[in-house]
Amino acid sequence: MLVSEIMTPRAECIGPDATLQEAANRMKELECGSLPVCDNDRLAGMLTDRDITIRSTSAGRDPTTGRVREAMTPGVIYCSEDEEVEEAARLMKQNQVRRLPVLNREKRLVGIVSLGDLAVETQDDQLAGSTLEAVSEPNRADVL
Repeated sequence: MLVSEIMTPRAECIGPDATLQEAANRMKELECGSLPVCDNDRLAGMLTDRDITIRSTSAGRDPTTGRVREAMTPGVIYCSEDEEVEEAARLMKQNQVRRLPVLNREKRLVGIVSLGDLAVETQDDQLAGSTLEAVSEPNRADVL
């Protein structure tokens, strides 16, 4: 099964110069916890609700003036729409992420694949379970 068969197509993006408040409002409207950050039609990073809280709000930054680029995670792990679902699961496990942006051959964002998509769309309980387990494992650096 290919990633394109299970992904959520047409992912909403936010620009790097948007305010964190605008990003939080977009997440609220979409009922999601992360947004791809796109700059000139190219994936530049990912922003999560946790990024807003941990990297910005906890540092005392004003969400009405703080910018997405200041809180986003650059260097995003992604997969291609024509890859096998197992490869997306491997990337999620290896990088401990619950969502992967999906790019086409021209490196344009075409969707998002989530851990939930793996569970629901593939109906492969073993694949979904092992991915969830790996993603949820505490990072050894956090434990020390």
